[in-house]
Amino acid sequence: MDSLCLLALLLLCCLAAAEAEKQTYIVHMAKFQMPAAFVEHGDWYDASLRAVSDTAEILYSYDTVAHGFSARLTAAEASALEGLPGVLGVHPEVRYELHTTRTPEFLGIDHGEGFVPQSDFNSDIVVGVLDTGVWPERRSYDDAGLGPVPASWKGACEEGKDFKAADACNRKLVGARFFSRGYEATIGAIDETKESRSPRDNDGHGTHTSSTAAGSTVPSANLLGYAAGTARGMSTRARVAVYKVCWLGGCFSSDILAAIDKSVEDGCGVLSMSLGGGTADYFRDSIATGAFNAMAKGVVVSCSAGNAGPSASTLSNLAPWITTVGAGTLDRDFPAYVVLGNGKNFSSVSLYSGKPLSSSPYSFIYAGNATNATNGNLCMQGTLIPEKVAGKIVLCDRGINARVQKGFVVRDAGGAGMILANTAANGEELVADAHLLPASAVGQKAGDAIKSYLFSDPSPSATIVFGGTKVGIMPSPVVAAFSSRGPNAVTPDILKPDIIAPGVNILAAWTGQVGPTGQAADPRRTEFNIISGTSMSCPHISGLAALLKGAHPDWSPSAIKSALMTTAYAAYSNGNGILDVATGHDATPFDFGAGHVDPPKALDPGLIYDISPDDYIDFLCALNYTTLQIASVSRRPNVTCDASKSYAVSNLNYPSFSVAFSTASSSEAQAATTVKHARTLTNVGLPGTYKVTVTAPAEVKVAVDPQELRFAAAGEKKSYTVSFSAASQPSGSAAFGRLEWTDGKHVVASPLAFTWT
Repeated sequence: MDSLCLLALLLLCCLAAAEAEKQTYIVHMAKFQMPAAFVEHGDWYDASLRAVSDTAEILYSYDTVAHGFSARLTAAEASALEGLPGVLGVHPEVRYELHTTRTPEFLGIDHGEGFVPQSDFNSDIVVGVLDTGVWPERRSYDDAGLGPVPASWKGACEEGKDFKAADACNRKLVGARFFSRGYEATIGAIDETKESRSPRDNDGHGTHTSSTAAGSTVPSANLLGYAAGTARGMSTRARVAVYKVCWLGGCFSSDILAAIDKSVEDGCGVLSMSLGGGTADYFRDSIATGAFNAMAKGVVVSCSAGNAGPSASTLSNLAPWITTVGAGTLDRDFPAYVVLGNGKNFSSVSLYSGKPLSSSPYSFIYAGNATNATNGNLCMQGTLIPEKVAGKIVLCDRGINARVQKGFVVRDAGGAGMILANTAANGEELVADAHLLPASAVGQKAGDAIKSYLFSDPSPSATIVFGGTKVGIMPSPVVAAFSSRGPNAVTPDILKPDIIAPGVNILAAWTGQVGPTGQAADPRRTEFNIISGTSMSCPHISGLAALLKGAHPDWSPSAIKSALMTTAYAAYSNGNGILDVATGHDATPFDFGAGHVDPPKALDPGLIYDISPDDYIDFLCALNYTTLQIASVSRRPNVTCDASKSYAVSNLNYPSFSVAFSTASSSEAQAATTVKHARTLTNVGLPGTYKVTVTAPAEVKVAVDPQELRFAAAGEKKSYTVSFSAASQPSGSAAFGRLEWTDGKHVVASPLAFTWT
């Protein structure tokens, strides 16, 4: 009897151990691929499960918002199930709890800003956002829990069409202005039937960026059920002031400069500008000149890098006193699955939230075969023949017109759905859109494979299965393909962009004027929207700058910028370099600058590279700017560069290194060139000794002098030089490395970039 009990106990223990190894998986099935041998889908699901497990039981069958089932499986069983016919995906169940809309959690600041010491000064910082205005009724501008408006604030809440100061501004949204004179002088009077001649945001862009930077905490935020969670800006205690400078016809430099001028006068401590364009000398660039003087008055200026990637030298906002921000991805995605009639399926993305497609496959057609227009494959307005697309899923190529507009074209022609295929220009970059008809986007490789099927099958068919929200996507971040890249086209010896931050599929507040697609034909109105661009990454850095400025009120703009840059990471936790989605290979400092922002580490960087306005004047002298040109940038009269002084761009105390070697002639091909950079580090931590390590490419020899810096007190400064020596390389060559100072606790890192032209 005792032996039987022991045997039973052992059996129970084994069963318990086996059960402990299991977890719940959600299995997505291609419903219309059910073999003819089955009458009910439940029978097919059960048979599929039985094929990999004798003991697992179906927990739920899904048939309305998804097709498939859930069950508790071992990892091996789940892997085996993925290989069965008709299985679209097998995904571990995610534990849901109230949390942010992902970005703060992804950045490590999801604990109520607890990593930042709280004080009254934290809420004294005002982030000025130059953009398309604000929709003040959104909960992101709720002022609950905030104290009185800072006494230092001198701004105003301007009245205008549909914008009453008493209703719009409060202790969170402390100021709102609009600037249109330059715009109206060029374009003509603002058409108030289309947009408000006031700070009100009829576009959505400004509401999105300002709430990203410093929006209040909003529970139960989502876009049509996607990305559900608690929304919050990077600095929930900071105040917001909006300056509307962009209108339907664009943003004009005279208005932008006036807004910068007024924002500094009002008392903004941080300026966020998700706009730009062109590469002009700094004295010709209104943003650069305005930003210089804002910086000189202690204001941190953050600007977007631009969305012209992945081509080289496509950056905007290149002045070294601006923090130039590129875009990376989050670890969150919105998957969909394109299922072809031949049984093959392809991963895609979508924010479609309407009625799902029927379980039966739809006839499938390429847009280029449903038109008489030469560019009909692009699904441009009026190009599709309704008789050819009615009731079918249509494949459109990406390019020229807006992605969501293509969906409207398909819908208006009677199409049942759309698959949007990337071309070589966009590669594998996928951006989710809130389409009005069932639609999803696929990368170039998948698009090419789908077209091959379309052109070879006599009766092609397809459908789309929508997968909702998924988190924990790896690897992440990756550099977004659209993010503009270096080298710096104005000053190659200054590395740009400076840093990257989340900029893909970002959820934040939205206007009440237009739907989430931004198209006039979209009747939906949502409190939040999910959009992408370096416009979205810029306010992340702006809000984080406000956090650092509140925690370290004595830090200069360059100190804050240095802390963000030198603590950024360029590799994943496994040591592999951050990837570039445009190439599938490791990204470089021309793609991500110093790397991806790491806010908790930026709070305590150990050492910083400080730069004064006078240092920037020396930089302009090194560029051989004339007295008038320097004055136009700095507002300083009678600045004359000292003819007896040797100026060099390489002496600017920048947190990164960019070395532009000249390509020698054939007779000098073996000659080596040496370039020397000088830097000074300031201790903002405890006393300590820092030692240097350098990772350099084979083409370049790097010598640092001295190799050890000892700091006895906070505020102490120590200087060093770096010599870069390299033989000539073919023109257009580039190589990269990294220089790090460390005391065992802090790592003060700088990217190295080398070019030969």
